[in-house]
Amino acid sequence: MLYIITLAVILAVLLAVGVAKTRAVHSKADFLVAGRTLPAYVLIFTLLSSWIGAGSLFAGAENAFKNGFAALWQPAGGWAGLLIIYFVAPRARKFARYTVPDLLETRYNTAARVLGTIAILFAYTAITSYQFKGGGDILHLIFPELNDVAVHTFHFQPANAHALGMIMIATFVILFTALAGMASVAYMDVVIGLLITVTAIISVPMLLHRVGGWAGFHAALPAGYFTWFGRFGYHGEVYQGAGAALWKAMDYFVPTFLLMLGNQSMYQKFFSARSEKDARVAVVGWIVGTLILETLIIAIAVLGAAMFLHHPEVSSRPREIIPFTARHALPPFVGALLLGAVFAKVISTANNYLFSPATNLVNDVYTRFLKKDASNKNILVMSRVLVVLLGIFALLQGAVWTSILAMALYAYTIYSAAITPVVMGTFFSRRVTGAAAVISILLGTAVTVFWNVEQLLDQKGHAILLPARWLQHDAIFPAVAVSVVALVVVSCLTPAPGRDKWGPFFAED
Repeated sequence: MLYIITLAVILAVLLAVGVAKTRAVHSKADFLVAGRTLPAYVLIFTLLSSWIGAGSLFAGAENAFKNGFAALWQPAGGWAGLLIIYFVAPRARKFARYTVPDLLETRYNTAARVLGTIAILFAYTAITSYQFKGGGDILHLIFPELNDVAVHTFHFQPANAHALGMIMIATFVILFTALAGMASVAYMDVVIGLLITVTAIISVPMLLHRVGGWAGFHAALPAGYFTWFGRFGYHGEVYQGAGAALWKAMDYFVPTFLLMLGNQSMYQKFFSARSEKDARVAVVGWIVGTLILETLIIAIAVLGAAMFLHHPEVSSRPREIIPFTARHALPPFVGALLLGAVFAKVISTANNYLFSPATNLVNDVYTRFLKKDASNKNILVMSRVLVVLLGIFALLQGAVWTSILAMALYAYTIYSAAITPVVMGTFFSRRVTGAAAVISILLGTAVTVFWNVEQLLDQKGHAILLPARWLQHDAIFPAVAVSVVALVVVSCLTPAPGRDKWGPFFAED
């Protein structure tokens, strides 16, 4: 009952925030970028909340359950990316449009805008889908009776009974996101960011005490859980050497690093900032916040592994280690708070990544090509309709994919290869051309999709075109390499762009 009450209170608070902010939405700018009024403290928490979701709490936790503290390679990519974003943030706020495709068309051409919109749509709905799956997992843990309802009432297969929880969380997220857009998302994130940070700080020492302190923690797990690379160097039970271990670490580090650099949700927050100063200050707070929170999340997952490494329920669904640990290893009130915070965090990230592609379709397709003279009322209605449609599309993806970690890496890679190189070219090069950007986006996307299809074929034992040893690794290296090479080579072979293309992104001091 305590867990039910906690979730009910959290949902009630989030709904209250959404309803309150709905009254302030009167225009496209209000809905898409919160009227460009967000102060630094709101930006810090909304950036933190949009970045840390099921990818950290489930995919990262699954990684930590299997590999120990070596799982920190995954969030470390984001930390490295933030060091570059510190210099980009004020320039992004100065540009002050609505979406990354806005930026791509201004710097390159209309084709880059359209292709960027397509890549973002597929990557972000994939990210939204595993937020739904993570939220469904939590409801499945809190309400085991949902299994019986799913099987007997809706005729789900027993193995997919948690899908009912996924549908429930998706319904809530879709309705909430459609209410007030960026304003509701941002201010809700302040509440959620404080809740998850405080609860995680409280939980770690309690769990460490539960396993018998640092000595008991070490004794409960294999030594590899406390090394730089964990089991990264293994293929099955065969150790393949330090080089293979480092390569596997980079499979986690690089996609996160590149996603951070090109992350549209982040740029939309910068576009929503009250000023360029607020954008830069927010990045500093974000760096501190994500260092603390992501480290605490990995620590909770590894501490959970120390207690439940061989538990049959966890070993079959390792992505659930954090909510399972909250439910079974912490005092009831603290466990309920942590479980509620994880639940709220998943909702927050789902809101952000569902809202972002809806913004693309409204701003980069509807008002750009279909109805240029659309009124604010028409834009708001269309925005909310698209949120619902994209939410359903994300839900369908969540029903097909099984691994949150695999979904996360796929989404990160397709975005990193297609979008990040051309976005970085916007802010750091006057020489990159529109033709180069278009070819870079196309090839980065194509290589990612081809590589993942080959991996699926390899898993099923069918004939493949690529060597099996290559397919042990993520598509990030070949996809980004092809994308960057295309960007450089085609730029060298085509006429340099004029000042009208690069001028808006380079300040004249």
